[in-house]
Amino acid sequence: MTQAFTGIKILDFSQVLAGPVAVMQLALLGAEVIKIEQPDVGDQMRRLMNNGPDANMSPSFLGMNVNKRSLTLNLREPASKDIINLLLTETDVLVENFKAGAMERLGLGYETVKAIKPDIIYCSVSGYGQDGPLASNAAYDGAIQAASGMMSQTGHPETGPTRTGFMQVDMSTGIYSAFTIAASLHRRATTGQGQYIDVAMMDTAVLLQATQFNNYLVQGTLDGLIGNNSQTGIPTANVFPTKDGYLQITALQEAQVVKLFEVLGIPEALEQPQFSTTESRIKNPDLVYDLVRNVLAANSAHHWEKLLAAAGIPVALVRTVPDVAADPQFDTREIFETMPSPVVVDQTITVVKAAFKSHEDGPVVHQAAPHLGEHTTEILTELGYSAKDIQSLRNNKII
Repeated sequence: MTQAFTGIKILDFSQVLAGPVAVMQLALLGAEVIKIEQPDVGDQMRRLMNNGPDANMSPSFLGMNVNKRSLTLNLREPASKDIINLLLTETDVLVENFKAGAMERLGLGYETVKAIKPDIIYCSVSGYGQDGPLASNAAYDGAIQAASGMMSQTGHPETGPTRTGFMQVDMSTGIYSAFTIAASLHRRATTGQGQYIDVAMMDTAVLLQATQFNNYLVQGTLDGLIGNNSQTGIPTANVFPTKDGYLQITALQEAQVVKLFEVLGIPEALEQPQFSTTESRIKNPDLVYDLVRNVLAANSAHHWEKLLAAAGIPVALVRTVPDVAADPQFDTREIFETMPSPVVVDQTITVVKAAFKSHEDGPVVHQAAPHLGEHTTEILTELGYSAKDIQSLRNNKII
């Protein structure tokens, strides 16, 4: 099997989510990855959100680091540079997500690395980018959601702004980083030249809001906190309560609105002036909402979802994570991967893999996420270090 990135070797200095996600997407498609971690500490995601039996193997770490080998190196020790220099001679891609300037201070900046491997693809992932007034600031997903304008549009006017319940900026930055690395590898295959890539979480957050920014920049339009209302202002696109749950209904076109009112058994309401046209409904959003809500309250969310979907109206239950994970829709989608647990013997774990599948040579998991330093001896032996050399490195706390 020849996958898209078979033969590509990556040095992964990243941790938490954005960088590791980017590298894992490439590893799923054949790239060989060595994850560089600090001895005794490792990727901080190893310990976050972790209630399991191994304090260094959290679910998030397990899910974002498959197909990687772990090499522990004390980057502040000069001797570690010898090991990295040897690795660089065979490396195609280097990924790091320290604060701007950190790699230069460690003696591993782009120009230094390029002198060793001229065609290296060097990708820096950070909160605000490598330049500009905010370049030196630390950043996490929540801070970027606030700083980028996302939270000013998320939430209800009555309760104020809120962040999303998931790490949308981290994850999307990782996916976008994987795209830029793939593009740079394609460019190198054509030109023979390497490239430096500067990916910022803030920039990615703005890109995710391109519609909102374009509306503002072109027409001066600002939506503010609109809760679950549609940005179109059409009140038949909203989240509505039912007898036992919530439905997201998106009836935007006039034909969809007519069908909606027919299914709800209130077609005559469209003859009333406040409901008869799109414009009149936009002027009377509370009346429309109350009318639809009152009818939906008489029956279950599943009941209405079935009827509305059959009528061609975009509709979806507001579901929980367990609901979605159990959906038979995913029986053939290959987005979840079950593998032997690296934590508990004779047990399995299931993690999210990739959001696509291919007819041939698609994403494959061939090994679980590594324990901290699991492959240190193996990698150093491949580089030509003897058992005595490796023990000396351990004694001197370099590995």
